[in-house]
Amino acid sequence: MVNVCTLCGYEYDSSVGDPDNSVESGTAFSDLPDDWVCPMCGAEKTMFAEK
Repeated sequence: MVNVCTLCGYEYDSSVGDPDNSVESGTAFSDLPDDWVCPMCGAEKTMFAEK
């Protein structure tokens, strides 16, 4: 599943994770910490939509 930032278009893919921010591959978007933000623009998780 992919979640897309509605501000900048960054795509969080759970199969990849966010290795630059210590998020392992296989981490579901819903399992990201509440303080995780978009690595491209800093948007909060609430600004993401499922694709």
